[in-house]
Order: sequence, then C-alpha cells, then structure tokens
Amino acid sequence: MTCTTSGATAMPRLFIAIELPEDVTAQVGRLCAGLPGIRWVDADQLHLTLRFVGEVAHDVFVDIGQGLAEISARPFELRLKGLGMFPPRGAPHTLWVGVSGPDGLAQLKRRVDRVVEEAGAESERRKFQPHVTIGRFREAPPEPRFGSWLAGRSLFTSSPFLVSGFSLYSSHLRPDGPLHAREATYDFVSGFAERV
Repeated sequence: MTCTTSGATAMPRLFIAIELPEDVTAQVGRLCAGLPGIRWVDADQLHLTLRFVGEVAHDVFVDIGQGLAEISARPFELRLKGLGMFPPRGAPHTLWVGVSGPDGLAQLKRRVDRVVEEAGAESERRKFQPHVTIGRFREAPPEPRFGSWLAGRSLFTSSPFLVSGFSLYSSHLRPDGPLHAREATYDFVSGFAERV
C-alpha cells in the first residue's frame, strides 16, 4: 500500500476518482477539438469521479485516507462510450464521455461512499452518473454546429481498460479551471499503493 501527501495546510477540497490509462486518454483527446466557446480539460486532468467529497477538516481527511486503504475488490474492466452534457436540456455547461462496464464500478462506488460517510463527510444527494468531463462551456455553442459535432462523435467508444485501483485527489480552484493533485493511490490487492 502506498500513499503520498502534498503537504498543503489549507482545508482540502477532496474527490476520489479512477485514473485513465494513457492510451484511453489519447483516444479521448482526439474528441477535444472543433467546438467554439469551450475550455477543454487537459489530458492529465481527465478522470472518472467516484465521489466528490468537498472541503473537509484535516482529521476527516486523514480518516478518509485510512479508510480507503481498507477497500478491497476484484479488478474489473471498463470502457468509455458515448457523449453527453450537463444539464441534459437547455444551455450546456459541461461536456462529458460516458462509461460502460459491469457491476464492479457500482460496487466500488458503494464501498467508497461508505468510507467517506463513516469518516464524517456528508451523504451524497445526487444520483451517480459515471462520466469523464472533457470540457466546460464558456458560452452556449451555436446549436447547428454543436448538433453536428455531437452527431459526428456519438458512436465514440474507447479501448477497454482494467480498473485495479483508484486515487484520492485534492482540487484547487483557479480562474482557468480546477487543478487536481493526487494525494494517494490505492490498489485493490495491496491496499495503499502510493502516497504522493
């Protein structure tokens, strides 16, 4: 089990996510062009969020970090598939790629939620819709152009990839978009994989 800490003293704003392998990141990167008024997510910031935690006190941060190390699961396969936006109707603010896979993701999500809530963080109210955010709109795109862009990429499917762990991240808000820093990586088999 490995763990890494960034040494930040401010109240951390946390989330837990699955990292994407480089080949899948490259496939997603090829989608990120040809739309005006959007800020594309940098390739090294792409991830599949399992749980957004938000700002927590340091002791809760420590409890979450230790609890996540106790999660064990069988590795499972996922692939990214299809495109969508939030909100689903009206002017979009977020563009994302969907996720396709077996029950392993839902089981992992439940285990992560249990750890976070036992550590004292608030329960999550939103229904889990697994996705990878690829862009955030600065302004609503012209409808005909956006419709054409979506239609040309609607059949996107990534290569399958094996999920055998996840990471705990802190998020720092900036005017040009959030910057994510990996705080710790967890492996299903060995527990703590790395502390950053």
